Amino acid sequence: MAEYVKDIRTLEALYGAPGAASLRKVARQMTPLYRKWILASRFCIVSTVGPEGTDGSPRGEDGPVVRELDEHTLLMPDWRGNNRMDTLRNIVADGRISLLFMVAGSDTVVRVNGAAKVSVEPELCEQFDDRGRLPRSVIVIKIGEIYAQCARAPMRAELWRAGDQSEGLPTVGEILAEQTGGEEGGAAYDETWAARAEKTMW
Repeated sequence: MAEYVKDIRTLEALYGAPGAASLRKVARQMTPLYRKWILASRFCIVSTVGPEGTDGSPRGEDGPVVRELDEHTLLMPDWRGNNRMDTLRNIVADGRISLLFMVAGSDTVVRVNGAAKVSVEPELCEQFDDRGRLPRSVIVIKIGEIYAQCARAPMRAELWRAGDQSEGLPTVGEILAEQTGGEEGGAAYDETWAARAEKTMW
C-alpha cells in the first residue's frame, strides 16, 4: 500500500528548512541581471491552470522568447500552433502562470511566476511584426516573482552534454497512427512535416 504525505507539516518535517540563498535570490520585478538572463532566452515552458486542468507548453523564438514592457510586465506573442489553445483557455479562465526560461548551454533555469491576460490590442501585436506577419494575440504577464532555480536537474540530466539521444524514439507520425488506428499519421505525415512547418512557422 502506497503511503502519501497528506499535510504540509509532515512535508516540512521531511525536507527541513529551505536554503537561505533560495529565498534571498527572489526578485519581485525585472532587475539588471535577471533582465539580461531572461532576454537571452529563446525557449521557455509555460505552465497554466484552468477548470479543465493544468497545461505545460513549450514556446520558442528566433530571438528573445519574451519582451519587457516595463520592469513588472513581460509580453509573449502567440504565434501559429495547433489551435488547441490550451494555454490561452487557461489564462482567460484563471490567469495564474509560470514560465521556465532556458538558455542553451546553461544549467541555470529562471522561473517567473505571475498573472497573465490575453490581449489583441493592435499596438501590442504590432510590436512583434515579422515581415508583415503578426501574432493573433499577445500574452501579457504581470511578474509576481523571478527566481533562479537550482541547477541540479539539468546537471543530473547532462542536458547540454549528453548529445543526441533521440535515436529509436517514435515519431509524431507514428504516435498519431497509433492513436487513430492507422487512419492518420505514419511515414507520410513525418516526410511532409518539415515542409509544412517551414510554411506555417509564424
